[in-house]
Amino acid sequence: MSAAGWVDELLLAGPDDAACVTLGRSLTRAQLRQAVSERQEALHAAGLRAGGTVALRMPPSLAFVANLLAAWRIGAQASLLDHRLTPYEVDNALARLAPQVVVAGQAAPGGALRAFAEVTETVTKHPGAPAATAHALIQLSSGSTGPSKVIGRTAQSLAAELDRYSRIDGVPRAGERIVLLASMVHVLGLVGGLMYGLHTGAELVVPERLTVDAIADAITARPNPATLIGVPFHIELLASVTTAPPLPQLIGMTTGGELVRAEVHERFVDRYGVRLGNMYGMTEVGVIATDLFARHRPELTPAPGLRVSEVGGELRVALPESPYVGASAPDRFVDGWLLTRDAGAVDPDTGRFRVLGRLDSQVSVGGLKVDLTEVEHTLAALPEVASAVVLHDGAIEAYVVPADPGADREKVAEAIRAGLAERLAAFKRPRTLHVVDALPRTATGKLVRDRAALRTTVSAPAVS
Repeated sequence: MSAAGWVDELLLAGPDDAACVTLGRSLTRAQLRQAVSERQEALHAAGLRAGGTVALRMPPSLAFVANLLAAWRIGAQASLLDHRLTPYEVDNALARLAPQVVVAGQAAPGGALRAFAEVTETVTKHPGAPAATAHALIQLSSGSTGPSKVIGRTAQSLAAELDRYSRIDGVPRAGERIVLLASMVHVLGLVGGLMYGLHTGAELVVPERLTVDAIADAITARPNPATLIGVPFHIELLASVTTAPPLPQLIGMTTGGELVRAEVHERFVDRYGVRLGNMYGMTEVGVIATDLFARHRPELTPAPGLRVSEVGGELRVALPESPYVGASAPDRFVDGWLLTRDAGAVDPDTGRFRVLGRLDSQVSVGGLKVDLTEVEHTLAALPEVASAVVLHDGAIEAYVVPADPGADREKVAEAIRAGLAERLAAFKRPRTLHVVDALPRTATGKLVRDRAALRTTVSAPAVS
């Protein structure tokens, strides 16, 4: 598989008239190939060559798809920057990544809930350097627990992940549709949505807006079966309706990211009458394990071809090489194993495993073990709470957003403490409770657990 030929072989092949991508308008494979060829000429005119480097800072759009595939077709290394980063964050990222070309996208006005954008792209030369590694894709980690890491994926790594997807029971097949709610700038939406859809022949559809009505419109627009792909934030949204719209084409939903709370899982399945499956993965490797039919919840089955082990309570994934670029995270890849920093337990008989939260979520309080993930899920399940993050800094500390933004904070805190007293032993309960207007999230919707970022949300004294 050549440095550039894999794009045509794995992603762009197929019947000319087959619909493959719909973002506002639908493109056939012939039309997508033409769009990619046009962007390839533009990038080449800007000086991008095989072995060169390009950074894409664009919202999900047809322009993003065409420029990414064009860069790979040239044989260049593409770095992806989330379009929601601030100029300061972009400058820092470009300083770290040193691309030779930057493609930015100016989105037309459309509102915060737009799931994709109409983009006018600009291509500029940048004082960067050719690729120092053979990686086709460079991404920055979410930064939900600290500084971002630089992560590289080779064409072989991406092809291997597409093969894993193809062998998982329950993923969309040729002739079906993938209705994508997760951002295609990040690994779940990029590989599990865009690339897998192109590879397998399932049409990728992105709704006009991230609202229940717009998602329903995208599902019902055509008669062929549709599978939703999103993150827990989208499950919460869809499960929030009292009566779900009729969606006969919907056959299931797959969620990545954090484990969906049991009550939200049940509410979604009750509303829509379809399976809600879970997928566990990381930017470093993509999909690691799944339970797409919720048969073993909360256990997961390793994806075909991957080995997952547990050492000292930490989950590890066997990889042929380190996914980290440069001096980024030198302690995360040891002797052929990626250290996930996730706590877990592997069943030696079945090979299935449970993810028990971040490794640093297991703390000791007065000599007693407390799982902060359990505390967080219990908090989030209270009727007074919209979302919550729990940390331990000598004592358990909680940040919560009230379900009713206008409610008196003292009364909210009082109700929360009463609810926790019924559900958690005293040693598990937060000693300090911050009731805040909003919690910081990463670009993929994950709650940020960085203590410094959380403390910036506090505008009123904590309730102890």
